[in-house]
Amino acid sequence: MVGRHTPNHGHITHFVQGAIFSAIGSGINAVISAIANVFMAIVGAITTVIVTIFDVIVDILCCRCFGSRASNSRYRRRRGVY
Repeated sequence: MVGRHTPNHGHITHFVQGAIFSAIGSGINAVISAIANVFMAIVGAITTVIVTIFDVIVDILCCRCFGSRASNSRYRRRRGVY
């Protein structure tokens, strides 16, 4: 058996191991991406709520400070326009 060539299955083992590690890496990547997307959605919702509250406060302050001038100019009809 000195001259016979025995098949080497080492390259198949490396291919299978590479596929397994690639699948594990893809799964970890998917989980991390899902967590990041949920985190981004939460941050976006919190930001929207904060901006809305700020807008409401600014609207209330502007109505109290500039209410008579702003409301008259905004809702006043021009002469001759019906």
